[in-house]
Amino acid sequence: MTQEVAAEAPQPIRLADYQPPAYQIDSVDLDFVLDAKRTVVTSKLVIRRGPNANGAAPLILNGEDLKLVAIAVDDQALAPADYTLTEKTLSIAGSPASFTLTITSICSPEANTSLSGLYLSNGMFCTQCEAEGFRRITYFPDRPDVLTKFTVRIEADKKAYPVLLSNGNLIAEGDLEGGKHFVQWADPHPKPAYLFALVGGDLACIEDSFKTVSGRDVALKVFVQPQNKDKCDYTLDALKRSMRWDEQTFGREYDLDIFMIVAVDHFNFGAMENKGLNIFNSAYVLASPETATDQDYETIESIVAHEYFHNWSGNRVTCRDWFQLCLKEGFTVFRDQEFSADMRSRPVQRIKDVRRLWAYQFPEDAGPLAHPPRPSEYITIDNFYTATVYEKGAELARMLKLLLGPEKFRAASDLYFDTHDGTAATVEDFVTAMEEASGKDLSQFRHWYTDAGCPMLTITEQADGFKVSQKTEPTPGQPEKPARHIPIAYAAYGEKSGALLQEGLLEVRDEETRLEINSNGERPLLSLLNGFSAPVKLNQARGVSERLTLMAHDRDPFNKWAVTNGLWKDLCLAHAGLTDLDNKQATLENFSAELGKALNGAGDDPSFVAELLKVPSASELAQVSGEIHPQKIVEGRKEVCRRSAELLKAPLRTAYEQLHTDAPYSPDADQAGPRTLKNACLALLVATGEDELAFAQSKSATNMTDEAAATAILATANSNYRKQALDQFYDKWQANSLVVNKWLAWRAMAPADNALQEIKSLLDHPAFDAGNPNKVRAVLGVFSRENIAPFHAGDSSGYDFFIDQLLSIDGKNPQLAARLTTSLESWRKLEPARRSLAGKALDRLASHKGLSSNVYEMASRLKGG
Repeated sequence: MTQEVAAEAPQPIRLADYQPPAYQIDSVDLDFVLDAKRTVVTSKLVIRRGPNANGAAPLILNGEDLKLVAIAVDDQALAPADYTLTEKTLSIAGSPASFTLTITSICSPEANTSLSGLYLSNGMFCTQCEAEGFRRITYFPDRPDVLTKFTVRIEADKKAYPVLLSNGNLIAEGDLEGGKHFVQWADPHPKPAYLFALVGGDLACIEDSFKTVSGRDVALKVFVQPQNKDKCDYTLDALKRSMRWDEQTFGREYDLDIFMIVAVDHFNFGAMENKGLNIFNSAYVLASPETATDQDYETIESIVAHEYFHNWSGNRVTCRDWFQLCLKEGFTVFRDQEFSADMRSRPVQRIKDVRRLWAYQFPEDAGPLAHPPRPSEYITIDNFYTATVYEKGAELARMLKLLLGPEKFRAASDLYFDTHDGTAATVEDFVTAMEEASGKDLSQFRHWYTDAGCPMLTITEQADGFKVSQKTEPTPGQPEKPARHIPIAYAAYGEKSGALLQEGLLEVRDEETRLEINSNGERPLLSLLNGFSAPVKLNQARGVSERLTLMAHDRDPFNKWAVTNGLWKDLCLAHAGLTDLDNKQATLENFSAELGKALNGAGDDPSFVAELLKVPSASELAQVSGEIHPQKIVEGRKEVCRRSAELLKAPLRTAYEQLHTDAPYSPDADQAGPRTLKNACLALLVATGEDELAFAQSKSATNMTDEAAATAILATANSNYRKQALDQFYDKWQANSLVVNKWLAWRAMAPADNALQEIKSLLDHPAFDAGNPNKVRAVLGVFSRENIAPFHAGDSSGYDFFIDQLLSIDGKNPQLAARLTTSLESWRKLEPARRSLAGKALDRLASHKGLSSNVYEMASRLKGG
């Protein structure tokens, strides 16, 4: 037996080096004896050599932070000389073509602060195995193309852990001597190890049922801590709607007798789609009108749907390797976006989708972290759970639907699911199904999966039409970019009349494409990317008057919002002194007049008008600024908020008062829309000095949506009521950890002159827990990404504090630390002095001895190394 410890920098794993597994695991029997300090895991694996494997190939199992107790082949114990054990692998040479391998090992859930593998959350056992956490539970070929049937026996103290759960169906349970009990679960569907799940704790259960389209009854169960039992109704309701929607929209029926959700407080992600046993961050399960906002309800609805939809796009059809991650995540994000659009306002849902894409994915594409939706290499796969994989991956599915049309897209998805059911698939399998079902050549479209970067479309007006040119700038490792296949939904309007002249779908394949417009003698105004039909940027010279015409007449809701959002951004940056805008005051007056018209006609979709009224955040403005001057951006935004609100004050106040209702709270779209608009009006009114109005709402609100909105507005507006409102909120909700996370985030947005001092004090506050990712994200994530002036302070104090915190977190939870580093992805766009300071901060991070491979990879990529 040998022990090896890697001394060199972590080496990348490459897609080009993929080889099928040498051995497959037909079945595994797992036996857990749960103990916080010393959990004993015995696994019995039925193994056979793969058809293409070399007969001399050793069996290599992954294993980390484990103590090996015993190992046997076909019940014959192996001596240390019969295997090789390192810190990360267990290898057996000379294995027969088929055999049974029995391994007993020990892990320590209590010592596992990474929240990957088997760990404790508030005294409850839970697991997180995606992407490579199963290797921290037992020795196993921890890769997604090894699909196995799992049978799991769990033994534990009955009083401490009365509820014991795993994947599949319950097949046995009983009491044991010494106050213990056991359960046994069997999953009939082969799955990779990353979909394994186990939960053990003192949990309450809320139950419901669902009858599938074929008439089968499915038991639905949500497990939470007993005190939260009254906060799960909406989760169950969202689950049932998701199940019905997937049957009706994608023809996908659920396939087990039971579907379970468990809420845990300590979780690195939003949720995890483990087969039949979804584990959720508590923030995305628990909701009541007193403790959850309309946005919380929407998020719960979306995440419940997302994890449920994974049952087919991720579980029944999984990924061959982790390079194919966008295959399951991008497609499933698209599915949950479409579900949310059907549940609520489709235009507003699309706006929210694109806001997120612009805020997270576009900066990724434009900086040192750029990578394709299917990357070609990685050091740590945890670092590629990115906006490019998720959000841009969803846009690729959306473009395919647009190119194929709804009916052929449905036929293609049916073909994909049916052909690859029970297998580990690739991006090529998905696109090929699209081609076979539609007869459409998608060979050029494949570049979207393999090439990083965001194409820029330049629009040049010509006689009787327009020239559309495309170019994608170099990204790390990809200096040259071939032309993409880009679907552009468009409309053309008369410059003077605003009448619709022409609309259609233009498929751009070449570097230059011509679009002819039948203008009927009137100069056409071209509105491109209806519904944001492709994730591209536009370089389109349009004057203010043309944009105001489109703001008034564009029939596509997304483009109406996009031109409005663009004018907000230009006005803010112009008032910041960072761009030129002719006749700023006149533009602001005409723009505000159009907003007033929209406000007066808000009855059909108030949530859409609320989006028109939302001033882009400072971080959003930074992303579209040529060079980032944080303090100037903050001041420019503040000035535009004040001036536009003054121009709109009367209609804003009227709308605010008319939208108030005493009706019993409901999170549905009919009520949520008016509330959203009311609070958008309030945000602008506070910019005119109406602080007392917001403070009164914070005290009298009968639901969390209104209470949180008013408190957040005061907290981020540097109001004289700020401290009083925050103290009032904390005193009321300090016993509710999830609600307090909102308070932490608002305090992390403290004004620049004392922000760092306030944020440092939060780290010692009883409400903060450095081991809880939700709380870390609420403070450090919000501070570093949203509170741009103090984070990018000219004396480097924000950077120094942030790097200190990253290094501290890295020693406990490398995944979380690595994700936080993305706040520095746009550092090269900062003005020269701050750019130099940020670069030095990254140097300090990258050169720190003992970095995890997660943070090492992110720091290296951020620096361009």
